[in-house]
Amino acid sequence: MAAAAAFAQQAPLDLTAPAAAAQKEAKSSKGAAAPIPADEAVQRANAWLDAARVINADFVQIGPNGRRTEGQLNVARPGHMRFEYTDPPRFEIIADGRSVAIVDKKLNTQDEYFIGQTPLKFLLSDHIDLARDTHLLNVSQEGKTVTIELEDRAALGGTAHLSLVFDASTFALKQWTVIDAQGFQTVVTLFNVDLTTNPDPALFHIDENLPANQLGNHRR
Repeated sequence: MAAAAAFAQQAPLDLTAPAAAAQKEAKSSKGAAAPIPADEAVQRANAWLDAARVINADFVQIGPNGRRTEGQLNVARPGHMRFEYTDPPRFEIIADGRSVAIVDKKLNTQDEYFIGQTPLKFLLSDHIDLARDTHLLNVSQEGKTVTIELEDRAALGGTAHLSLVFDASTFALKQWTVIDAQGFQTVVTLFNVDLTTNPDPALFHIDENLPANQLGNHRR
């Protein structure tokens, strides 16, 4: 998960304004969903995210260098998340409710952060409200997807710019893009999403015995 590009000079999205801009951007193709007003899109995204107390999914990640990696995502809200990379099987990202650790299994080390420094922290909140928890920039619709763009000014290293892509019919989260303050972009796409199985709590355990770089985090 890359941190994100600085868009601090952009004005926040006015959800009370007419949705003409978002509708204009939607393609008028035969299979396209009907245009959805920006405020309704955010409300429906909030509803789907808030209802998703657990998420289990396969993912494909495209990193800043264009390299493709795959793995398994597990989320148990509030506060718990695990990315386990299986191809190649070198890294794990674990959130235990307080901290986030990026584990390098090859070097047997980890970098630790406060959970509040991660760009996706709002997805781990007990109750999710994108308009309250982030700085909304834009809502657009293209074909059968709706994209909500936002920024997080409290991410480690600077402001993070995120684009969340939802299914325009169900508002299931399909993909997100994170751009960090240096302009590096990471895209994560979800597949085979399971919203009912409770992940094993052991998946969210951070091994405090591993040598740790504590970047803004002081667990011990």
